[in-house]
Amino acid sequence: MLLKNKVAVITGAASGIGKAIATLFVQQGARVVIADLNEKEAQATAKAFIDDGHEAMAVAMDVTSESQVDSAIEKVVAKYDGVDILVSNAGIQYVAPMHELPFNEWKKLLSIHLDGAFLTTRACLKHMYKSGKGGSIIYMGSVHSKVASALKAPYVTAKHGLIGLCEVVAKEGIKYNVRANVICPGYVRTPLVDKQIPDQARELGISEQDVIKKVMLKDTIDGEFTTAEDVAQIALLFASFDSNALTGQSLVISHGWYMQ
Repeated sequence: MLLKNKVAVITGAASGIGKAIATLFVQQGARVVIADLNEKEAQATAKAFIDDGHEAMAVAMDVTSESQVDSAIEKVVAKYDGVDILVSNAGIQYVAPMHELPFNEWKKLLSIHLDGAFLTTRACLKHMYKSGKGGSIIYMGSVHSKVASALKAPYVTAKHGLIGLCEVVAKEGIKYNVRANVICPGYVRTPLVDKQIPDQARELGISEQDVIKKVMLKDTIDGEFTTAEDVAQIALLFASFDSNALTGQSLVISHGWYMQ
């Protein structure tokens, strides 16, 4: 098992991409922490893993709350005596043209994506540094970490920002054997993406099917969505890679939408 006895904190892990990552990680022997704003769903996800014979726990976490993040990580450390992996995955989307974008929605999205990444990273790094065992920080970026799309100013801004944060963490963490990397998926058919389809159809004045074919997937090589399981495999690569050769990197997984 690639992650045997590793303690992995995954934010937004009660559903979608986060849950797919948690599922693969427990299958690879990790002790998984389901950190989610929805405590009921987090508990249900953790219980399902435990019932299947895996080690897991749930923590309620609003990633924008400094006290809640710090308290949750302290609970993890009290139970498992450390943190080996952080997957900063929690996120939201808001679709609107710049001239109509409410400031409160801008601030809310940036807070969840960037403040959340900062707070969870800081809380976990303290224990990774102290343990002397190193660790892996994994950020959930996007193809929008590399390119822009209309109607998504705060999301594109936040996802670009995660690459900068990652590179700083990689440089600072190297003397403690802590790596940091960013996963940059294309469109994954999650509830977050499903919500965007009617929003974009309305803003662009086209059908929902055209949003999928002519907006979301038009630049892929095969017209296919990336899957949550695809993303989980990249998370496993970053989490299990046993060398500091792979740090400070951003890996795009998008059916060729963006090539670098």
